Amino acid sequence: MIKFLDLKLLNKPYENEFKAKFEAFLNSGQYILGNEVLNFEAEFAAYCGTKYCIGTSNGLDALHIIFEAYKVLGKLSVGDEVIVPANTYIASILAISNTGLKPVLVEPDINTCNIDVSSVERAITPLTKAVLGVHLYGQLYQVNALEKLCDANNLLLIEDAAQAHGAVNLEGNKAGNMSNVAAFSFYPTKNLGALGDAGAITTNNTALAETIRKLRNYGRSSTYKYDLKGYNCRMDELQATFLRVKLKHLDVDNAKRKANGQLYIRNINNLKIKLPFYSTNEDHVFHQFVIRVDDRKAFMDYMIKNNIETSIHYPLAPHEQKAFANFSHCNLPLTKKIHKEVVSLPINSALTSNEINEIIKVINKY
Repeated sequence: MIKFLDLKLLNKPYENEFKAKFEAFLNSGQYILGNEVLNFEAEFAAYCGTKYCIGTSNGLDALHIIFEAYKVLGKLSVGDEVIVPANTYIASILAISNTGLKPVLVEPDINTCNIDVSSVERAITPLTKAVLGVHLYGQLYQVNALEKLCDANNLLLIEDAAQAHGAVNLEGNKAGNMSNVAAFSFYPTKNLGALGDAGAITTNNTALAETIRKLRNYGRSSTYKYDLKGYNCRMDELQATFLRVKLKHLDVDNAKRKANGQLYIRNINNLKIKLPFYSTNEDHVFHQFVIRVDDRKAFMDYMIKNNIETSIHYPLAPHEQKAFANFSHCNLPLTKKIHKEVVSLPINSALTSNEINEIIKVINKY
């Protein structure tokens, strides 16, 4: 059986270093916001090319705190509109709605599944104050075009970079350094994955970084002094330890994912399969390799009969979820089509070329 993702196998190369780091962590006596978090923040900021990185408890909390910080700074107010792609993971939309802002769902580009800039432009109203761009599946959205549109309309541009660790645009900037501020998730399945929940925020804005740093730790400015009504959204010291180990290998792991993705793109030859758009540049780190198939269930059943696991990212659009019943009236045919057809193939860095070739062979016979 070729598994869709084997996390134990994925982390096996790091086990010895994890064990040594855990022992050092245990002996340090620093278990909350210690040197490991500080060091990871410095290293990840340097990796992304930003001035600041603030570690958080997870990706959703990272997004949530960004919106709350902008409210504190007077850049956003309750009821303001934030444009967001309709086919994103639900966390993107939760972060907007949970902070009293109004999500405005727009259609994606059918080829890339990323936010469509022309759809964003049509959705702008006097109440629009920000755009949340999502680098979905590990592929950068149209960075320059969206940035230009936001600048022209005086809108905040926020990156949801939860799936795009290490993706690089043509100017050489990495995900996390293409907007006013970015949120990352280090959920274990991500390209840079922890061994539990973790997230981070990157920015070059000093006032924003200082506000975020306070908000993630109860609103605290110094010991037992609290300037804001904050949250407990701190990155765990132990997860920072593990992330520091894996960050050193991120580019190599991403290169393996890209090689797997390129094998698929060059060799899958079946008219029933719609391959993802790939520019061949460094703007895609293949967090997922997402194809589209008309009869998804038949295809997935066929793959499992041939001992290959697949997955779906994501089976139901956010506006069709019970949690967002107030958006059920939205007419989003492209989003609905994408969610009905998408299938994710195994793509992670632990897979061998023989396994990828076996998957290709099976798909071409479908």
